[in-house]
Amino acid sequence: MHQILIGCSGWSYADLPEKGGWTKVFYPDGQTKRLSYYSQFFNTVEMDSSFYEKFYKYMTKQTFIGMDKATPDHFEFSIKVPETVTHIKRLDVNKGAISSLEEFLDKISPLQIAKKLGAILVQLPPSFTVADFKNTENFLERLPSDYHYALEFRHPSWNTEGPWEMLKHYNIAAVMTDSPILDNLQFLSEITITSKNHSFIRLHGRNTKHRYNYLYSKEELLPWVDKVKEITGKTNTLRIYFNNHYGGKAVINALQFKEMLELPVSNKEKIALDHAKKYYSNATLDTIKDR
Repeated sequence: MHQILIGCSGWSYADLPEKGGWTKVFYPDGQTKRLSYYSQFFNTVEMDSSFYEKFYKYMTKQTFIGMDKATPDHFEFSIKVPETVTHIKRLDVNKGAISSLEEFLDKISPLQIAKKLGAILVQLPPSFTVADFKNTENFLERLPSDYHYALEFRHPSWNTEGPWEMLKHYNIAAVMTDSPILDNLQFLSEITITSKNHSFIRLHGRNTKHRYNYLYSKEELLPWVDKVKEITGKTNTLRIYFNNHYGGKAVINALQFKEMLELPVSNKEKIALDHAKKYYSNATLDTIKDR
């Protein structure tokens, strides 16, 4: 059975839209229990705060038990690997990268037990080039099994045949992305299937100065509709996350994208989408067309 899961990158955006938050545009007020509310509209979310040591160090198993309790059955979380693994230890097994990963997997284990763990996102730093190929392979070879791993390249030097063959060998999904043109990562927008189990798409926005403060037009999303239709015939689960989170724009595009794919959209979701679009059509803080 082919499954498509669509959500946003993060949910805990308490501020008002002019400060990048989702209150008023999506969340009714500042007292709204955000994760519980979010999960009424989406069946998945990408957790990025686990990447940042300043947040991750305070997370415990109880954190993830709480996340399980706040969400309905069949909801799932894709979790980003901490920066200690990817950016500080730079996947170096000789520096304890695997040990740090195992500690992370143990911490998030309540989600695995509850069958709410989606993919484990390994996002490489932009300075990590294809010259680090062997280092990357050594890390992937030692990954604990029984997880869906997705790896995101962020340097154009990875645009060669070798990396894709490596990911296929280890059954790891290559993260397909949409990002600003100046990043020179257009090759990551091409359909790349490296695991029959699952695929992973992240839409970052196209604003060069502040990429996450961007609202995709329907015309910009149309090519991705065609790609998704092709991908779903080649992989069991496709996870799609909108990372243009600033001011709740990800909410608009994620709900729009569900409609464009002709997936079931509840009346509640339609009301939320209309409310968010109306908010921006009336707002003076952004000059954004209803696209």
